[in-house]
Amino acid sequence: MGELADLTALEPDADARSQSEVQAGRQKHSGHIPILLAEALDGLAIKPGGYYLDATVSGGGHATAILEASAPGGRLLGLDRDPEAVTRAAMHLKPFGDRAQVVLMSYVHLTTALHHAGFPPLDGVLFDLGFSSWQVDDPARGFAFRTDGPLDMRFDPTGDDPPAAVLVNQLDEVELADLLRRYGEEPHSRRIAQAIVAARPIRSTGHLAEVIVATVGRARGEKTARSPMHPATRTFQALRIAVNRELEGIAEALPQAVAALRPGGRLAVITFHSLEDRIVKQYLKQEERGCICPPKAPVCTCGHAPTLRNITRKPIVPSAEEITANPRSRSAKLRVAEKL
Repeated sequence: MGELADLTALEPDADARSQSEVQAGRQKHSGHIPILLAEALDGLAIKPGGYYLDATVSGGGHATAILEASAPGGRLLGLDRDPEAVTRAAMHLKPFGDRAQVVLMSYVHLTTALHHAGFPPLDGVLFDLGFSSWQVDDPARGFAFRTDGPLDMRFDPTGDDPPAAVLVNQLDEVELADLLRRYGEEPHSRRIAQAIVAARPIRSTGHLAEVIVATVGRARGEKTARSPMHPATRTFQALRIAVNRELEGIAEALPQAVAALRPGGRLAVITFHSLEDRIVKQYLKQEERGCICPPKAPVCTCGHAPTLRNITRKPIVPSAEEITANPRSRSAKLRVAEKL
């Protein structure tokens, strides 16, 4: 089971802030410290004049480094579902002029985005599947449980997708327990679902967190770098994943990303929990193989040929120095593959 981060509890202390400022450098105005930055650049094998896609551009930290490394002629297309992220990234990347384009669009539609941008086959694609500090630290977005806010959790709060409040208040007990178990790997899913149904209507993050604490206790489970995991962590993760269809989106986007790469182009994916990392790991393993027919099939009927060479047999994780500087990086894993 992958490590979960109690994000609202992981603010660095004064000494760690001074280190993170050094690490963040020119990214400090974006409100987001790019995680595994040097490792991602190395994995992508950035070259001058290359074409790149940052499928989760966020504040533009990784994108800035890619554009600098691909100077003078490199170009980058940045995508994000969050309107605020697009605004932040566009401002942050403005000094690069027409070398950088930022589009409000989910990576599920990356093929369409690349077509509209007029990009040729790509030299590299980056997915950073975490979400930014400014997202979780804004109570109005509903991602955090230590500050009270609306039960939203949508990456695009202006879209048509229902907020977390709809799931919390409308799913029946069985459906809710299944959601918490499947997307949060919550061992107390049935008890929590029963308590939520009994406490309805639940309209805020604070109220939901109180219900969970009253049901399973205040501190339990795996430990973070600073403190025991908050009992609401897994429930909030499950709701966020379900609201934004995160796992389905990753599965839809990875084949598009590989198809968009030129031979020799690199795919780099940073994950933050076991569910999404498992999808990435299994996809890379599948695309490295030839035949993917069932093991007992007498003859191959799939016609599948390998499309990728796995660069990272084991995922790359943050150094102790990076975790000290930015505790929110501690659960990150980077996997890299090259298109054949």
